[in-house]
Amino acid sequence: MDFSRYHAFRRATVAGLFIACLAAPAFANDNPGYDRPGLGFAPAVLQAGAVTWEQGLPDWSRAADGSSLYSADSLLRIGVGGPLELQLGSSYNRLDQQGMHRYGRGGSSLGLKFALPAHGAVSWGLLGSVGFTDGAAAFRNPRRDYLLGADIAWQRSTRNALGAYVENVRSGGRDSRLLALNDGYAITPTLSAYVEAAWQYQAGAGAGSMAGAGLAWLVTPRVQLDGSFRHRLQGQADTWEAGFGVSIYFGH
Repeated sequence: MDFSRYHAFRRATVAGLFIACLAAPAFANDNPGYDRPGLGFAPAVLQAGAVTWEQGLPDWSRAADGSSLYSADSLLRIGVGGPLELQLGSSYNRLDQQGMHRYGRGGSSLGLKFALPAHGAVSWGLLGSVGFTDGAAAFRNPRRDYLLGADIAWQRSTRNALGAYVENVRSGGRDSRLLALNDGYAITPTLSAYVEAAWQYQAGAGAGSMAGAGLAWLVTPRVQLDGSFRHRLQGQADTWEAGFGVSIYFGH
């Protein structure tokens, strides 16, 4: 992943946190939850043969120069058995900058998630992915990138969970890093809210921080709607980021 202006949503929107832990009774029996919304991902994998589709409707960001990026980010998750899950991602984007509009597909990605069953109140997972350079020039990384992320969640009570996500992305011999902390609360069995704070270091640009919040609503045991936002606190980060999305669990 490139943390530059035009690639900021590729992992931020296709990664979620631990909301599945908060609203587990409302999910279909074998649905471990969704990776949307928020920074990071759910530290659990789909069972073998199960499929989930997660889609931005779209996600949006505004930079300090006033330019805006709209991204319909797509993620297909496939359970491959055991503690593993395959992930395929891409996006379609619109960039509004200085009165000009550009459209195009972002680079595709191929990822593999590893997560063991939760041990007591603690669950954790690892995600590795490769980002390719097959999209439009304005919406893809100039070089292939390699992401490694780790997510851990602690279910403090039936309604509250804490989470942490750390990520390193290597591209062109340089590393970009992200650290995010999350606090989630189940308002009802089908509606959850969270707040998060994050620090990022962008290779070639510097460091920055942001904070935000979001909601996830289980419309049915197999369909989730979400909304979220983040705002820059200091340094190198988008002034605003926001997103709406839908996640659908198809099962086996």
